[in-house]
Amino acid sequence: MKICLVGTFPPSGRQLNEYSFHLARELRRHEDVGLTILSDELTECEFATDENGNPLKIEDQSELPGFDVVRCWKFGSMTNPVRLLKEIRRINPDIVWFNLVFSSFATPENPVAAFAGLSAPALVRAAGYFTHITLHHILEHVDFAAAGVKRERLFRVGTELATKALLKANSVSVLLPGYHQTLLEKYGADNVLLGTHGTFATAATPPDFSKRGNPGKRILAIGHWGTYKRLETLMEAFPKVLEKAPDARLVIAGANHHQRPGYWESIRAAQPKHLPIDFKGYVAEEDIPELYQSTSVLVLPYDSATGSSGPAHQACEYGVPIVSADLPDFRGMAHDEDMAIRFYERGNADDLADQLCAILLSPELEHEMAEHNFAAGVDMTITNVVNNYLRWFRLNKAKRDIRASGLLPARAPFRMDPAGSAARPAQMHLQPALVAEHAEQTDGVSSRTTA
Repeated sequence: MKICLVGTFPPSGRQLNEYSFHLARELRRHEDVGLTILSDELTECEFATDENGNPLKIEDQSELPGFDVVRCWKFGSMTNPVRLLKEIRRINPDIVWFNLVFSSFATPENPVAAFAGLSAPALVRAAGYFTHITLHHILEHVDFAAAGVKRERLFRVGTELATKALLKANSVSVLLPGYHQTLLEKYGADNVLLGTHGTFATAATPPDFSKRGNPGKRILAIGHWGTYKRLETLMEAFPKVLEKAPDARLVIAGANHHQRPGYWESIRAAQPKHLPIDFKGYVAEEDIPELYQSTSVLVLPYDSATGSSGPAHQACEYGVPIVSADLPDFRGMAHDEDMAIRFYERGNADDLADQLCAILLSPELEHEMAEHNFAAGVDMTITNVVNNYLRWFRLNKAKRDIRASGLLPARAPFRMDPAGSAARPAQMHLQPALVAEHAEQTDGVSSRTTA
């Protein structure tokens, strides 16, 4: 089965490049999958900086070995749909898989280019290719005021049109139950699946408590900073934490959001020099395991959420307790994926300090939450996530093969049943039964198989 994965990809520093890497790394383990990554051209990313605030030099970065990467589209370009379609026609894949957020192709300051990019899945489907989108957020659930978006009413009209364009793909998976419900109820979508973000490992790593509190109890905040992910409340809370837990240390890692270059550097400049705060900047993939294993608690100091949290899933991968702003999306994520998270009132520095201290001052609670999240991580490895997608893709390929053979009419109904429409990809039950039987015979995969 030939797959084209469309999305940002390292060494690009743009959103979701890490997620695309982990999907691609897992897909590469499947001998029957031929993978080509259709990614963004490498351009300077002044928002991605090292620990000194210096932009990472893209010319010093090289392509990752072992991956077939074609850099055939450019951030902010109007020609992206045409360029993508040209490359897809050359490769002629069975599946075109888009890994997207709404700003994957351009920022809100360039809405026409952003919309053009988001129309690419519909164009590719119209050209005769099976298209699937993993959509990491939907903008109905975004607090635009907190994210600094201007002309909110006009922006919401535009994003509704973009959402309708995305739903023209053959299928779309979202990663939070609330997103799934919104697309079903508001847009009447019948091609939306509920997936899971997953951890980034083939197997979760048990927490190594010998690395935690040695030296100091590290509080980690990691992300793309400056829009809805902000550090002001955390900076206000941290001195209060030190009053009760003087051995606490704060680690700030990650890049600026591409709309807010220089943001975390300005936060660092405003902090008193004596505070034990380590601003790391962008963290290389190979340094992530040690970063998490030495962390006592992960904090998500967000003003709003725009999707399932990657850092929270990495915390589960390594068995790290989590403290998060009390946001509906994260409440749903914690419930749906059985994560151990303590919530604080959004914007309340005193409450944030109290929740952090509750964990830092109680080894029993820290260990209990760590083990709980490790257990959750065991059930949602990237291996399981990708296997679920591949089952879905193989079943749809079997459907197309059957139709091409003339065993089914060209327009025979083939859709999710009512129970399947609300399930995760691994749980999809497709009709008619003939297709599932054919899939078992040809691909060794049944629509009744689960991870």
